[in-house]
Amino acid sequence: MKSKKWGTMLLAGVLAVTGVFGLMGDQKAEAAASITTAVRKVSVSGRTYSVQTVTIPKGTKAALGLAQGQVGQTQSFASIIKNSNATAAINGAFFNSYGGPADPYGTLISKGQIVHTGYYGTSIGFKKDGTALMDSLRANIRGTVSSKPDKAGKSKTLGWYATFVNRTPEAGQNVVLMYNTARGSNVGFSGGIAVTVRKGKVVKKGANTNTTIPSDGYVLVYHGSEKDNVGRFEVGSTVEMEITYTDAAGKTIAWDDVVTAVGAGPRLVKDSKVSLDAKGEGFNDPKILTASGARSGIAIMPDGSVMLATVSGATMGQWAQVMQKLGAKQAMNLDGGASSALYANGRTLTSAGRQLSNTLVFGQWVAMQ
Repeated sequence: MKSKKWGTMLLAGVLAVTGVFGLMGDQKAEAAASITTAVRKVSVSGRTYSVQTVTIPKGTKAALGLAQGQVGQTQSFASIIKNSNATAAINGAFFNSYGGPADPYGTLISKGQIVHTGYYGTSIGFKKDGTALMDSLRANIRGTVSSKPDKAGKSKTLGWYATFVNRTPEAGQNVVLMYNTARGSNVGFSGGIAVTVRKGKVVKKGANTNTTIPSDGYVLVYHGSEKDNVGRFEVGSTVEMEITYTDAAGKTIAWDDVVTAVGAGPRLVKDSKVSLDAKGEGFNDPKILTASGARSGIAIMPDGSVMLATVSGATMGQWAQVMQKLGAKQAMNLDGGASSALYANGRTLTSAGRQLSNTLVFGQWVAMQ
């Protein structure tokens, strides 16, 4: 009797587990079916372009896929996709791919946290409900530091700011850098003076020798002439931080609810019209200004869905016209050349020619928060 009872229970368990995995398989198939792919033919200035496109329904989860889960690393496109559980993916921000730290250049937001800052170009952002936004995003990081009360019970409060987030400074650069856990366990370099903040309190200050980043705080590194300003911090001081978002003109924009963002550019389409001013957005590289090359781009469509696209060779002006003809309401360029990569529903549609630093990933199982 005992043997029969356990056999019955085991069979029920197997059936239950099989049912769960069957359901998961159905859900994955349904999610994949909602994300569609197509090769679109678009004629611009007498030339026809074959454009790989992926359509992402409005409200689909969007997340930042970081190489090895950190800022400043590289990894194969396939590995980032696998680690992110993505149904669709495209390469993201420009990054240093020619030696030295593989730091990005654009602003990145992951799970609601600023993980890198950039001061040029255009950004696309996604709210928790999947709503997409596009603007010339600039993140401003400022705060206050209050000293411990003196014998009379008074404390002194001064301001502070950070120039960059999770970036390796150049030799002799006069900057203040902030590092959080998206950088990894350490800041990644030595030099300058480091201030370690945990739970709003300064717990350590001293020479930066690849300082450890706390899981419950961040590290500020004062580099170059900025070291003269580190005296306002002392162990035991209370530190507060505020992040505000503006556009390139300094106007406040409503991006506080954005949980995922990638900055690249330039802008290609605005309100369904070609809108291209690469130099005005801070680009000086001929690869962006005049040359033809492999391109990646992302668009917000009139119905709120998102379109990912790649093309094998186009100037930026041609790329803008292509995106408009594809029906984009808002569109921007992403990193291109050997970085251009596109994936959907288990297939690589455009293969990256090198390891990547960051991607945008989409689907039911990506982690937005």
